[in-house]
Amino acid sequence: MEIANQLALFLANKPGTLSNVCRVLSEAKINIYAISTSDTIDHSVVRLIVDHPKRALQVFEDHGVLVVENDVLMIDGDNKPGSLQKISQSLTDAGINIEYAYCATSPKSKRGLLILRPSNVPKALKILNTTKLKS
Repeated sequence: MEIANQLALFLANKPGTLSNVCRVLSEAKINIYAISTSDTIDHSVVRLIVDHPKRALQVFEDHGVLVVENDVLMIDGDNKPGSLQKISQSLTDAGINIEYAYCATSPKSKRGLLILRPSNVPKALKILNTTKLKS
């Protein structure tokens, strides 16, 4: 579990936009660890965790993309029932809100990657590091 620098890109909601994001990252030899997209009528928000966030930020800014940086928690956790409940309950007990989360894992994988945006990242990291999350 660690604090990661997330990049949120505000882009046009049209065909080819995600492909262009992936292309510029690939050309810059930047690997995507996690990605989430959400849409509105006039734009899309693409949230990314990458292996070189500062370099990616510069690449996007060079292409005129509006980018916002946020600290999030990146949690490599168990892929089994109750894992997310334990995390969310620990944060609830500490009075920390989860503003958003995204994750994915293969059904056969024993581990998954969870990205959390808690209301207080340092406090959430401390709470989760001192809480027994494995059963």
